[in-house]
Formats: sequence, structure tokens, C-alpha cells
Amino acid sequence: MIRILLLATVVSISFFASAQSKPAIVPQPVQMEMLPGKGFQLSAATSIVTDSSWMAQANYFQQEIARQTDLVLPVRMANNNEKPGQQAIYLVKDSLSLKRPEIYLLRVDQGTVKLSAASVRGLVNGMQSFFQLLPLKVVTSIELPALSILDYPRFSYRGMHLDVVRHIFPVDYIKKYIDYLTFHKFNTFHWHLTDDQGWRWEVNSYPKLNSIGSWRDSTLIGHFKDQPARYDGKRYGGFYTKAEIREILEYAAVRGITVIPELDIPGHSRAAIAAYPEFSTRPDTTWNVATTWGMYNRQNNVLAPNEASFTFLRTIFRELTELFPSTYIHLGGDECSKLWWKQDPATQAFMKEKGLKDETALQTYFIEQVAAYLKESGRKAIGWHEIAEGELDTATLIMNWGNEKQALAAARKGFSLVMSPGKPFYFDHYQSKDPKDSLAIHGYNPLEGVYSYDPVPAAISKAGLAHKIIGGQANVWTEYMEYSTKVDYMIFPRMSAVSEALWTPAARKNYPDFLNRLEKTIIPRYQFWNSSWFPHYRQWGMID
Repeated sequence: MIRILLLATVVSISFFASAQSKPAIVPQPVQMEMLPGKGFQLSAATSIVTDSSWMAQANYFQQEIARQTDLVLPVRMANNNEKPGQQAIYLVKDSLSLKRPEIYLLRVDQGTVKLSAASVRGLVNGMQSFFQLLPLKVVTSIELPALSILDYPRFSYRGMHLDVVRHIFPVDYIKKYIDYLTFHKFNTFHWHLTDDQGWRWEVNSYPKLNSIGSWRDSTLIGHFKDQPARYDGKRYGGFYTKAEIREILEYAAVRGITVIPELDIPGHSRAAIAAYPEFSTRPDTTWNVATTWGMYNRQNNVLAPNEASFTFLRTIFRELTELFPSTYIHLGGDECSKLWWKQDPATQAFMKEKGLKDETALQTYFIEQVAAYLKESGRKAIGWHEIAEGELDTATLIMNWGNEKQALAAARKGFSLVMSPGKPFYFDHYQSKDPKDSLAIHGYNPLEGVYSYDPVPAAISKAGLAHKIIGGQANVWTEYMEYSTKVDYMIFPRMSAVSEALWTPAARKNYPDFLNRLEKTIIPRYQFWNSSWFPHYRQWGMID
């Protein structure tokens, strides 16, 4: 059944009062011009015209227009040498004049609509701008103004992360989250699938990862720093089957979203160790899946450098690459507690045998082994910035969750970087300083701080290394997000701000204007999605 936001009288609607009023699009397009003359009347008689290679996207386009306005437009194949005419929206493949990655040209003029792009992602980007020209209500027809939008992203990597380990979410919500990304013109979904508190994807080669590693006996109540610690005593867990993952990957592919899975090693491995103690620095110990947060240096959660561990890593990453088609596979590498390696005689003997001078070198050894396994499958490694602490091959992509100092150090070594700093791109941080606000991990990342952040820090530019920054990503760690409604509350409207920070040229960014567009176009969209959001963003500024 087509979803209808407002049970209003069905009417014909002129969405813009005049040809001079500009649509309030987020993220702000690179170029948008209102044109003189006749625009376009969209109705159920309007066709969507495309070629066979974009039929899946044309069907998606049809479904979203219907969901938003109740207008069901017929989709048809373009005839040979067909030229744009009346009563049709033409989806045109143009790789000759549209050279930039993900670029699109949307033109409404002389009674026609033409959306041109060179790639699926460019096409889908243009669709998101088109959706923002339409009302969020049932109509019989819509008068669109004459306009031209030429648009493309500032950065090639624009990501959103979601941790499904601390709390797991149903397949329908994962699809909805992908829809959020698509609408905001992101191109990458970073899916955090393993950690200390659970294993979240179906595995054939090591089945105890699902029967044991995906379930914890209890979950922390309140903040992990609270004393005494309290637990709910309820078994919690689950995992996504391979069939479900393939369904999600297919859904993302239609929308041009790349899904990068994360299998976190050699730290954050407590769930794997609980299932297979032989991977631990203390294989004679019975381990449990972690029931608390903040494991770094508090509990043993690192893989031991032994034959069992490396056989596991080679096998499990091969199985992962057979499932996920993404070029990059995220191998984590963050918060690797070296304490446990220092205390383990077998680990120290391994380091001496391999000529590894310290535990940082051992961390690099793990990362290089997995990067080599990925290379066997034609894939590349991406990891958190800690993996660049040693002498790592610069072919590995670095995701910097640290500050400008860590980013500069990695760039100077020759690494390319995705900027994902805890301040301000961690959405598990508070959006306000209201003590009554919903529980978060720590820190303060208000909307204005998110919007104002430039992924190319001044020190990087000054060093002549701006080209090393390929994009950015916001991260959603879910220790305190038990339900999808809480995830929505924590990401909106900050996700909308990130989309503009990563898409729009820096010179075109304007926070007051962004707030106006947010309130005119995007908050009604949150309502349409039946999503929650943080409503007090105007009360909290950057100063902390």
C-alpha cells in the first residue's frame, strides 16, 4: 500500500508561487538557476522514460514518487533515437559532457523534465533533488517551475556508519537507514558487524560465532562509568543471515550505495574469543561475550598471534569477501589493547621470532596479514587511524576518528584518509547540555559544530596534503541506542548537516540558510518517514 503522509483532500497543486522562488534543497547544489518560461506539469499521465540499464533505478524513482504524492507514473523504455518530448521525465545517460564522478544535470524546461547522468550514483543523486521539488502530500498534478540544477559532490567518499553489535536492528530498519543515506546523497554505508559484544553476520566456516559469539548473557544498564555497574540479566543477540545480507546489498545497489562491512581485528575480538578461546592469549580460559562497554585495557579482547588465529583470519575474510562485493573491507584495528600481548609469553616469543620490535609492530603485522588476504580476493583494506601507527603499507585507506594531529601524521606518511573525527562526527555524543537529554556516551557535538566542520583541516592544507583527504563519515555507535527511534533521534538533524559538509563547496555553505532549508524541506521529510529527531538544535551552539 502506498504510504500517505497527510489524509488531505486530493488536489491539483502549484508547488511554487513563482518561477523566482528557489527550492530549498539539502545538500545545497553546486549550481541552481531558475529559468524563464514554462515549467512542467506532473500528473499520472507523465511517463518515466529510460533505457534497459537503468530500469531498476527507474522503478525505484516511480515507487518513491508514488509513495510521496500518490501519483503512479508509467515506466517505459526509450525508443531508438527518441528525443525528449511532452509528458515525460527522461533519464538520460550522458558520459560525454558529464565528466565528474556522480554528477547530474536536472533540467525542467519547455514542458519537459530531463535528468542526465553518467552513472547510477549520479542518476540517483539527481532523483533526490527532484523529490525535494515535490510536495509531501496526495495530489492529482504538480506544477514544477522551470529550472536547471548542475550538481556534483565535493568529496568522493561520503559515508554513514552504523554499529549493529551493541544493539541490533531489523532488516527493515537497515533498509530505511540506507534510504536516509540515499536521500542525503551519501554513497557509502559502513556496517559495523563484529565487536566485543556480539557477532552479527552468518558464518559457515566457524559456526560457533553464531551459536555462541552472537549472544551475550546480559547488557549494561545506565552508563558504563556508573558505580556500581548494573545489568539487566537478559540474553541478547542475533545475527543477519546471508540471505538477509544479500537482500540488503541488492537494495543498496539499486540506490547506488556501497556497503562496506567491518570485521574488527585484532582488538575488539571478545565475541570471537568467546566462541573460540584458542584465538586468545589465554586459550585455557572460558570467555564470555562482553556485557559491558568500554573494553579497552579493561578486559582481554585481542587475538593472539598464533596459527589458529591466522587461519581463522584468512578463512573468515575470504568468506566475507564472497558475500560483500565492495572494493574496500574494513578491518577495524582500533583500540587494540597491547597490555595482553605484553603479558603473554607465547606472544612475546612470536614477536622475537618475527623480529617485531614492539607491540605496535605486532599490530601492524596483523593488519598486513589481513590486507594480504584481502588482496588475494582483489580487495583493499580500510581501517581506523591506529593502524597507521607502525610501518604499514600506504595502500591501506585510513579512517581517522582522531584529531587533526593524527590526520596530519597519516597524510605525511602517504596515506589517503577518510575524516571521521570524534569531534564533531560521532553521533553517540550529546546534542545538547541539557541534563535531562537522552543518555549518550560522552562529549558534545551540536548541529552547528557538525555543519561547520571542514573535512580538510587547516594544517593539512598548509602542508600541501589536501589531496589526501578523499572524504568524510559520521559514526553511530549504539551502546545507548536500544531502538531505531533512538538512532533516529541521535542522527537527525545532524546527518543532514554532514551531507552538506561533504557535498557542497565550502564557499557555498551558510549555516543560517541551511537551517531555513532544513526547516522548510527536511524536517517535514523526517515526519514523512515517521522518524524521530532532536528538536532543540537552535538552542545549542558550538561553544562548549
